[in-house]
Amino acid sequence: MDEQWQSIVDTYTRPLLHMSYLYVKDFHAAEDIVQDVFVTFFEKQTQFREQSSLQTYLTRMTINRSKDYLKSWRYRTHQLTNYFTASYRQQNYVVEEEERLAIAEAVLALPMKYREMIILYFYEHYTLKEIAALLHLAPSTVHYRFQKAQQKLKIALSDTEWELLFHE
Repeated sequence: MDEQWQSIVDTYTRPLLHMSYLYVKDFHAAEDIVQDVFVTFFEKQTQFREQSSLQTYLTRMTINRSKDYLKSWRYRTHQLTNYFTASYRQQNYVVEEEERLAIAEAVLALPMKYREMIILYFYEHYTLKEIAALLHLAPSTVHYRFQKAQQKLKIALSDTEWELLFHE
């Protein structure tokens, strides 16, 4: 792998891994997804027309792969296995402190269309306008989903925990 490819992998692996994990809630699956995104990008790099930044392009690919994984047979069988051997080790890997764990669990419990609003806004620091472009949604739809997600989180979290989310 030449220096350009290594630079791309070094720059984007961590944020893409974090993004994928927040969707699929499984560290090993997130690693597989990110690896697949890079392999696909390197094989089909000529399709990247630079209409957006490379980060946006790779993030979009990661979101799509993560959603595909959530629809897959592999995910459903993995969920069944995890049901019988549930453990919070992977969640603790990402969120070690008790307050952050409560926030993470509340965010991960949201339906996907609301969860991705919180993830992209608070954790990935996209603006609502950027989220609309990234997800190919109308800005009004993104605004509505974001407000709805905030309402659901306020119900799920105490005031103290909710304030922690704003200060990250």
